[in-house]
Amino acid sequence: MSTYLFRRTLIAIPSLLGISLILFTVLALAPGDPFEELATNPNVPAEVRLNLRAQFGLDDPLPVRYVRWLAAMLKGEWGFSFASRINVDTLILQRLPTTIFVIGSAQLLGLLLALPIGIYSAVRPYSVFDQIATTFAYVGFSLPTFFTGLVFILVFSIYLEWLPFIFRSDLSATGLQWAWEMFRQSIMPISVLGLFQGASMTRFVRSAVLEVIKLDYINTARAKGLSEWVTIVKHVVRNALIPVVTLVALQIPGIFTGAVITEQIFRVPGIGSLLITAILANDTPVIMAIVFVFSCLVVLFNLVADIVYGWLDPRITYR
Repeated sequence: MSTYLFRRTLIAIPSLLGISLILFTVLALAPGDPFEELATNPNVPAEVRLNLRAQFGLDDPLPVRYVRWLAAMLKGEWGFSFASRINVDTLILQRLPTTIFVIGSAQLLGLLLALPIGIYSAVRPYSVFDQIATTFAYVGFSLPTFFTGLVFILVFSIYLEWLPFIFRSDLSATGLQWAWEMFRQSIMPISVLGLFQGASMTRFVRSAVLEVIKLDYINTARAKGLSEWVTIVKHVVRNALIPVVTLVALQIPGIFTGAVITEQIFRVPGIGSLLITAILANDTPVIMAIVFVFSCLVVLFNLVADIVYGWLDPRITYR
């Protein structure tokens, strides 16, 4: 195991370096100027703009800027936001708790829906339950989140007036009242994302269980007298979860970056909305930090998924 982890780490290092080089180059060559607002402001002298560009090294050669940025990232210094005028790590940490709460809860809701529904649909294929679940799953992941989000706002906020459609991070309430208000304003974004994730994962779970349940060793387990429940849980589900683990592992990094569209619809002050704001303002340090951390998380959770494979299926070995 240790040899396998060491080898995968060695492979990941050049991959991350290549990703960072491509991202930095693309953003550096992209049109736009982070100090464009200062350039068009007649009250700001041109010397001030030039001094700021020199201070942040924007006129240095691209290789020099990349090496400087990479060295700073390795030391934990993520740069300075041109738009917000604060350090990037401080800016991200301000948004991260909200994103983890909303997106993490939605991911958990999707799993809680997908696993039992997908497993039972595969155990009872083509039954009434399976047909209803399959229909709703197709509808669920066919509808984009911006459409279902607007429908939720229209029904639950405008017509019924049950839930607020603007997510507020500056709630004045305290104690249980604060917890209740936070819960109310989180219901719609969590539900929109959770239902979408659950619908897509339900299809994966059903297909994976259907593929495993037809294998010979499942019939052998039944012939040995094992109950249907033990056969399904111990032998079918455990092996069927391997492709599902891959899907979940690739989705978990999205908890950090947030759901861009949903956060924009419900005005959730998370990482996704921060990324959109940074792109519109050409705030390169913020964009680089978010995208690069997301890339690192993708590589990390791919490794975690490979390790979980061995726990789910003992036939998988690490070499």
